[in-house]
Amino acid sequence: MSLPAWLDLASVVVGAISGVFVARERRLDPVGFVGLAILCGLGGGLIRDMMMQTGGVYMLDSPYAIVAVVATALLAFFFPGPFDRFPALIEWVDIVSVGLFALMGTDKAVVHGLLPVSAILMGTITGVGGGMLRDVFLGDVPRIFRPSNYYALCALAGAATYYLAVVGTSIEKLWGAALCVCVTVTLRRWSLRYNVLSPTDVNLGPRVAGRMRHLTKGTRIVRRSK
Repeated sequence: MSLPAWLDLASVVVGAISGVFVARERRLDPVGFVGLAILCGLGGGLIRDMMMQTGGVYMLDSPYAIVAVVATALLAFFFPGPFDRFPALIEWVDIVSVGLFALMGTDKAVVHGLLPVSAILMGTITGVGGGMLRDVFLGDVPRIFRPSNYYALCALAGAATYYLAVVGTSIEKLWGAALCVCVTVTLRRWSLRYNVLSPTDVNLGPRVAGRMRHLTKGTRIVRRSK
């Protein structure tokens, strides 16, 4: 049994709002608002559905998804007042959207019986896919490929939490959903609060080589003592 349909729609609307915020920052026209709202609200789910090739394509099968996204974008374009009054909302919308998308992506994979790694991958891709498409269409390097505040890791943690809770312990899906969103939101908020960034390339070669030389030297000393 899947999670309630309203949760799917809620994740889409929250994702669309996150796209609208970016459109306002870039001072785009109405087409840009709608385009980014569609990418952020429905892009991750579209990638998931294309990869799974089972259960239909949500954005095409749902009678409300595209309408809700377009309505959200146009309302934000013509009535921007609430967005100006609550600037802190930007951060929280982004945080919550990752958790909701990771939840819905993992749940669809669980419903269709995907393997554990595949289910968690679908949740992660759903969580970050919309943002990735947004960055590509804006000509930026996708955030998941840059040092960031654990953007993809948060989606991965939430997806894994939901899968382990629902499949591993067989708790009710709504409790698993709450755990998934809580883990994702907490980890993401922590990384933003303390500006914890994912690292760039780390050269472990000298450290490993030094450790190997030390072990080799110790082995020679032991052999000589014998």
